[in-house]
Amino acid sequence: MEQIDFSYTLLKEQGSARAGIFFTPHGPIETPVFAPVGTQATVKAVTPAQLEQTGATLVLANTYHLYLRPGAELVAAHGGLHSFMQWQKPLLTDSGGFQVFSLSGSRKVDEDGVTFKSHIDGSMHRFTPESSIQIQELLGADIIMAFDECAVPDDLLYSRVALERTHAWLERCIRQKKRPDQALFGIVQGGVFAELRRESARFVSSFDLPGVAIGGLSVGETKAQMHAALEEVTPLLPRTKPRYLMGVGSPEDLVNGILRGVDIFDCVLPTRLARHQAAFTPNGRVNLMNRMFAHDFNPIDESCHCYTCQHFSRAYLRHLIVAKEMLSATLISIHNIQFLVDLVKRARKAILEGSFPLFASSFLEAYQIKEPS
Repeated sequence: MEQIDFSYTLLKEQGSARAGIFFTPHGPIETPVFAPVGTQATVKAVTPAQLEQTGATLVLANTYHLYLRPGAELVAAHGGLHSFMQWQKPLLTDSGGFQVFSLSGSRKVDEDGVTFKSHIDGSMHRFTPESSIQIQELLGADIIMAFDECAVPDDLLYSRVALERTHAWLERCIRQKKRPDQALFGIVQGGVFAELRRESARFVSSFDLPGVAIGGLSVGETKAQMHAALEEVTPLLPRTKPRYLMGVGSPEDLVNGILRGVDIFDCVLPTRLARHQAAFTPNGRVNLMNRMFAHDFNPIDESCHCYTCQHFSRAYLRHLIVAKEMLSATLISIHNIQFLVDLVKRARKAILEGSFPLFASSFLEAYQIKEPS
């Protein structure tokens, strides 16, 4: 198989914010970009056609979950994830590391890998750097992740151990990788500790990989700690490679991440919130279950061009929620995904036009960060 050129073109920088294009076998990805999460080879409650209509260009699928069910071999026999889930734009798979390490009490970590218990049936399994790459090669995403260990962010001693393990595992992942049509990203770890973050950023950057991921954030640390970690890491990463902040996707985090030099984001938040009746607006989240929306004939957001806002009112959406109709999750998911996809597109436009600081400050001032009432 011919080697694919996963090149990144940096079009413009404004401060640390960047606009560029990352080229993959399934099409270019204009950055900054938000990737909806399709954990089990599906973005919850949304069809591929509906997802494409939002303008999404990248979707994440989960190695851990697809390995357990239906199995990577079955996906490969189906022609890979693109064919299996009928998504012909770029795909990214994580390594399974975060999910395995989230199984506290049912996993055992050693220098070679991790033994863990399935959350589905209690059966025992083992991931190593080699097996994670093998599974991801069977799944066939355009972008794949090195196997890493995500430690508790404020535990200095364990963060050091996990960092050294993550670095050793990256070298093993590089040696294991065989498919030239997949881009392997290394992952920067180090918790909330500046020295560890800098060390990891330098180590991962020393390899000529197509991109770099930043892991171990949005896992319990404060927003200020996340921002500080990004400010330590991104200046040390290659300018000509995309930077991917894993598992981060609230509107304010997207804007703050772009301000600090991040190019790629993913998160389950837009669909998870939709299943809990919450929708994004330019002024913050709203809970559509609220009685105040029972006679509100306006769309969720009058400035939004998504299918939901172009056709349905807040009153109708509240009716669906009260009636426990499945359509509510679909319609609110479409809106929430569209909101985040459009937000990063507007940020990208502002960077190219040289007005991103004003865009960012205006958005963050208007967006009220609070839980749905």
